[in-house]
Amino acid sequence: MLMQSATVIMILVSCMGLFGLALFSASRRSKEIGMRKVMGATVAGVSLLISREFLVLVVTAIAIASPLAWFLAKSWLQDFGYRAALDGWVLVEAGAAALVLAVVTVGLQAFRVAKVNPVEVLRED
Repeated sequence: MLMQSATVIMILVSCMGLFGLALFSASRRSKEIGMRKVMGATVAGVSLLISREFLVLVVTAIAIASPLAWFLAKSWLQDFGYRAALDGWVLVEAGAAALVLAVVTVGLQAFRVAKVNPVEVLRED
């Protein structure tokens, strides 16, 4: 029960950090997004533009972390008398879950920013 609670808290903190980073990135690029919308960009296109950079980072992190996690878990489990088999699907599921969480977290923020009226954004100083 304690490990599950700690895991949920870690996931929530990481999602809040990713949400904050997406919010900061979108606010920094608000004029660019406004210009793209004035020039005819769709909400889906702007959302994809914002989400793409975060998804590349998440996929890169998964590609780096998966072999490292495989090696560390395999070497740690080797010391036990009753060995548990380490299947590759566990790492695939963890990577897929991280990717889904990133898509949901960043995608919602990107969609919200893409729906803002470009006239209000471009009028700001």
